[in-house]
Amino acid sequence: MNVLEKLGLFAFHQMDPERAHGLALRALNAGLVPDAEVQRSARLATAIGPLKLTSPIGLAAGFDKNAEALRALASCGFGFLEVGAATPLPQDGNPKPRLFRLSDDRAAINRFGFNNQGMEVIAPRLAAYQEDTPLGLNLGANKTADDRAADYVTVYKHCARHVDFATVNISSPNTEKLRDLQGPDALRALLGGVMDARAGMDHPRPVFLKIAPDLTDAELEQIANIATQAGIDGIIATNTTLDRHGLRSAQAHEAGGLSGAPLKDKSTRVLARLSSLTALPLVGVGGIGSAQDAYDKIRAGACAVQLYTALIYSGLSLIPKMTHELDALLKADGFETLSAAVGTQRDRWLT
Repeated sequence: MNVLEKLGLFAFHQMDPERAHGLALRALNAGLVPDAEVQRSARLATAIGPLKLTSPIGLAAGFDKNAEALRALASCGFGFLEVGAATPLPQDGNPKPRLFRLSDDRAAINRFGFNNQGMEVIAPRLAAYQEDTPLGLNLGANKTADDRAADYVTVYKHCARHVDFATVNISSPNTEKLRDLQGPDALRALLGGVMDARAGMDHPRPVFLKIAPDLTDAELEQIANIATQAGIDGIIATNTTLDRHGLRSAQAHEAGGLSGAPLKDKSTRVLARLSSLTALPLVGVGGIGSAQDAYDKIRAGACAVQLYTALIYSGLSLIPKMTHELDALLKADGFETLSAAVGTQRDRWLT
């Protein structure tokens, strides 16, 4: 991290978190973040089902909800990007304040509630994207929708042709009863609707499912079976948690989803459990702030990873640093390919 980035992070941390985030997106689009010099190693090449990546380190959904900084983000060294969540209609989300830094825990709590400008605004931005870094869209449902499952199908049909993959996000804790869609009957119907929509496309796009970390072993087994039967291309594990165990920060009591360092072990255990339940490709998310964190997810069963909260504390220079260090970790352990490392320490997280 250079002096300019340190000063920028310091300034942002003196502001309201949501305002600081908006300014960070503006800074990206203004070119104030230099292009990352990332030397990609063939060792880091991986795939999430049909999606081929030159690096396993991706940007998680939520950082760029409205696809406003795609070109700038593609220059930061990520192996892939995910933006959104997008809903059929624009919505304001929950009342402010709704984003909180937990600096003592290197974490954040948000209760945004799928605030976004809607698919009609977001789709043209996706269509204009011309960079090589694969791009995905997180799909959401409007809070006021009578049929939330239909909302996912609507956004997929409208936007999927402009992206490389789409993620069905049923795991946000900030839209009332959204996580009910993780129940077996609701999930089976939802995924069936999205996959039927994909079957009717001239150029179908991979479909992933993003799940919560707050699930029992029985619930995980149900989800793994339904996802496999539905024929989706992968599972992203996990979204934010409602758990507040062990937090030290004064704002730990705020309602919403917790992300960042405290989520790492919980989300990695879910990932490892899923890896033992399904052969579907898995993306590890939650608590990644270093190359070692990413490596732990990979060895627990992930073929790729995503991060977001760590950027609040380490800046975008974290991405090229992690890329270089992850390659070194794989090399030191004798792995010639990333795929050879996937799941090699799964049992560590199952005990």
